[in-house]
Parts: sequence; structure tokens; C-alpha cells
Amino acid sequence: MTKIYKESKAINDLSFEICKGELFVILGSSGSGKTTTLRLINRLIDPDEGAVYLNSNDTKTMDPVKLRRKIGYVIQQIGLFPHMTVKDNIGLIPRLEKWKEEDISNKVDELLTLVALPPDLFRYRYPNQLSGGQQQRVGLARALVMDPPLLLMDEPFGALDPLLRMQLQNEFLSIKRKLDKTIVFVTHDIEESFILADRIGVMHGGKMLQIGTPSELLFEPSNEIVSKIIGAENKFKAIRFLQAKDVMIPLDKSCLIESDISCKETINMMISHKIDSCIIKKSNSDIAQVSLIELLNEKDKAKSILAIGNKLNVFASNDTLSSIISLLKSSNESMAVIIDRGNVLGIVRINSVLMNLV
Repeated sequence: MTKIYKESKAINDLSFEICKGELFVILGSSGSGKTTTLRLINRLIDPDEGAVYLNSNDTKTMDPVKLRRKIGYVIQQIGLFPHMTVKDNIGLIPRLEKWKEEDISNKVDELLTLVALPPDLFRYRYPNQLSGGQQQRVGLARALVMDPPLLLMDEPFGALDPLLRMQLQNEFLSIKRKLDKTIVFVTHDIEESFILADRIGVMHGGKMLQIGTPSELLFEPSNEIVSKIIGAENKFKAIRFLQAKDVMIPLDKSCLIESDISCKETINMMISHKIDSCIIKKSNSDIAQVSLIELLNEKDKAKSILAIGNKLNVFASNDTLSSIISLLKSSNESMAVIIDRGNVLGIVRINSVLMNLV
């Protein structure tokens, strides 16, 4: 899509797709087109060329007011009505939609609990009785009140001090894991994008220059502009923001054993798949590695594969790279296994990670 202001293209032939359930961050400097993109998504403005599709439906065919009530919108300025209580601010749209007062009260209390504001303490407060962080939490609750499948967030934490900003980022990630929402998050802050994003779209001059995971952008920037925006020349700085899922090597299923088979059966399997080592999952917390040479040297070939192997450190997919490196260094290990909800996703080899950071 394209959007023209005074003969200048604020959005220039922009085309990208966001997957259901992902947190997609649009990263760029001031004037790159980030906020304009959000305004196009919820039809505060319409494109001069092209279209926006929501679940394969052209938003131009939808009533703009009804569309916006299906899309949560959180902005830096928050926009709470100063003459309304917290309850009335959150319950405004449900009241316009003719909800029962009991249902509104229950929903408000549910959302205040979700955003860590005890309802009994905050329900009847006014915006001027709240801190900046508390106001932002109320703004998020208001955006979620109609249970929208899509949430747009325009630099919501940008005006907060660094410590509070970090706290709210962590709280927001916790809330995201509880809710099944697709989120488009705009920021100019590289660190914030690395902390929050499943994928990042880098914008410059109204164009989307590159889309990828934090590690893809950091290690494989498409051009010098992306490299400069991401800060790819100083990769070590990103260690504390990268997560295990960003740097892991996906594990081929042929290299994973989750059943109780003998060493002999394992040897035959490894030879047929032409692999030299495999990962043995004994439980979610007990995962080991064994090499083909070790198995060939095992005298009792009938022994269960679950009885052998060198135990590996296990990390969750959202554990930080810095914590992984620290623990592996203290235990004098060079490899770890990454799991998510009990599923083995891949491995992290510290040597290859550090080589990529150089």
C-alpha cells in the first residue's frame, strides 16, 4: 500500500504479512512511517493505493467504527478521560455496546487483575490519582476490554523512565503469554524491539527494508541502513536481549530419541540416518547426548538407551542468551538443549554463537 501527503510518499509500496498470534514490532526512526502504518491498519486513514486485509477481508469493505472496536489501540499519551473513573474509562465501549452493568463490572475487575492493579484499590480512582505506569496499565486494560483479536501499540512505554519501562515490558510479555492476541507494536527503541518481538520489521523512508527475527536482523542485515538501525556492528551488546530461540540450531527429528529402545536399535537408527550423535529425552528436565562411537563401544548392546548418555543443560526457549552463556561457563559445558512446553526444539552451541557475535 501507498499513502501520499502533499506529494510525498509517507508510505511507499509497503507490503508485509503478520501471522496470527505473533508480536510483530515495527522498528524505525521518527518519520519512517511507523505510526502511519498503524493508522492505515485500523482505518483512521485510508491508503491511496493498495489495501489492508484482516483475515483475508479488505478493511475498506468494513464499517470503520465496528472495525476499530475489534482492534485494541494503545498509544503513548494513553488518552484516559480525566473526568471518568478507572472503571468508567475501561467500561466505556462495553457501555456503548449495551452490556449489562454487572458484566461490565466483572470484565473491568478481570482486566485490572490481569494488569496487576487490584480492583478494590483502583476501580474508582481517577487518572490524576495514578502514576504514569498505572495509567498505562489502565490504557492496556481498556484496549483489551472487547477482547479484540488484534492489538495495535504505538510506543506505549516511550514516555516512562527506564526502570518502569523495563518492568512494564516484562509484565506485558507475561500478559501476552496468557492471551491469544496478534500484536503490532511500534517503537524506535532497538532494545525494546529485541526484548518483545517475535519478528521485527525495519522501516525507513516509508518502506519496509527487512523483516526477520532479532537474530536474523542482527547477524544478516540486508543492507547498511538496516545494519545501522539495528546496531549490528556491536553484536555483543545484544547478548542480554537475545533469547535461546533466536540463536538455537533447530534439531532434526531424526536426531531425537524419546522412546525406550536398546543401544543396538539406536545404532541401527543412527547409521541409517547418517548421524554421529543424538539427543535422548528421558524427561522434560533430564535430556542427554550420546555419540555413535560411545554406543559402538558399549559392551551391553541390549541396554536401554535411557540408561546412558551425557546429561545436558536444559533451557526454555525464552531464556536469555546471557543467562545461558553464564550457566554453561560456570558448569564448563559448551552445549545446551532448548525446550518449549516439553518439546525439544533445538540446541545452542556456545562456540558458534560467540563466533557469530564477533
